[in-house]
Amino acid sequence: MTSTASPLDTRVRVRWPVHVSSTLRPLQRGPWDPCHRADGNAVWRASRMNSGPVTYRLVQDGADGARCTAWGPGSAELVDRLPALLGDDDDPTGFAPEHPVLVEAHRRFPALRIPRTGRVLESLVPAVLEQRVHGVAAFASWRRLVTRFGDPAPGPAPDGMRVPPSAEVWRRVPSWEFHRANVDPGRARTIVRCAQLADRLERLADDTPADARRRLRSIPGIGVWTAAEVAQRAFGDADALSVGDYHLATVVGHALFGSPLDDAGMVARLEHLRPHRYRAVRLLVAAGGYGAVPKRGPRTPVTDHRGR
Repeated sequence: MTSTASPLDTRVRVRWPVHVSSTLRPLQRGPWDPCHRADGNAVWRASRMNSGPVTYRLVQDGADGARCTAWGPGSAELVDRLPALLGDDDDPTGFAPEHPVLVEAHRRFPALRIPRTGRVLESLVPAVLEQRVHGVAAFASWRRLVTRFGDPAPGPAPDGMRVPPSAEVWRRVPSWEFHRANVDPGRARTIVRCAQLADRLERLADDTPADARRRLRSIPGIGVWTAAEVAQRAFGDADALSVGDYHLATVVGHALFGSPLDDAGMVARLEHLRPHRYRAVRLLVAAGGYGAVPKRGPRTPVTDHRGR
């Protein structure tokens, strides 16, 4: 662990009830994400603000807030972003599902918010790594690359926590390091290209989510699915539906209708929930939506690009 003096302590309140750990869960990229750690009732995260790296620890503090302790040069900027991170910008007004499964999920998880980090590249790189591969492989690639090229998390962070690499560092990652991390050349090129455009990409957080998604999709290698995954986290977009996800349409279909859907069917069936389609998906997952999918047949193999 790295220690530092004078952590920044603060309490934050938001407009809506918020359950801190479940709200921040989509920010974790796999169970061994070096940038995210759950420790009992606390959530630890390491991030890179414009003002520098930061480690922060969040603990639930009442029904509508959290206690935050932050270390590192980016602490003050992180504290400024805390309300948005905890869903203060996430307005659930107008979300009135009629399907009994969604009604019950909404009742059970009223404090599930959509977080807004405002950190585009930190959401974009792991989303690119998750394109067209098993989650377990993408999570391992993210862990290896961040551990290899990220910085030690400031403060008394849990062992092994790292701050994600800067855009400059991502631009300079050699092709063979991506290969060793089981990342094919196409995804590697997309990550480097995004890092080269990082300043422009970070400004997308000031656009409307729909405009930001459209501009993201103008970058070669960034499609509808990747743009949605970024929008959900960086922009707090409660309507960003991950069309093209390997499992999502099947999960939605079984959870709501008892049979699988394809992407077109999912989009059609959820159309009436705009602008809350991602909120509905989050609620279904929180309520155990993946458990509604029958287990049939063997898993497809995890692709290993390192042998190619």
